[in-house]
Amino acid sequence: MTTALLWATVLVASLACFALKLAGHLIPEHWLAAERVQRTSTLVTVALLVSLVVVQTFADGQAVVVDARLPALAVAALALALRAPFILVVVLAAATAAGLRALGWG
Repeated sequence: MTTALLWATVLVASLACFALKLAGHLIPEHWLAAERVQRTSTLVTVALLVSLVVVQTFADGQAVVVDARLPALAVAALALALRAPFILVVVLAAATAAGLRALGWG
């Protein structure tokens, strides 16, 4: 891929993102206040977050892997279920992954 084509792609993608954001500001507010729209927007947000977590936990390039990230995610989920402060959840998950990797489970 040439440098010019790469920059053209970046510029087109940037303009598309800007246009999408601008369109969001131009939508009448009463359309967004509908219960169905708010419920759908909440569900889409949760689905996107879950898919991001799944991809970051189980993917390594094109391969599906099970490594120290899975137990770290389980520890984080348990800490969240016990209503631990978010910073503690992050520290516990990081410590779990680091400890398992130090033990050779990478």
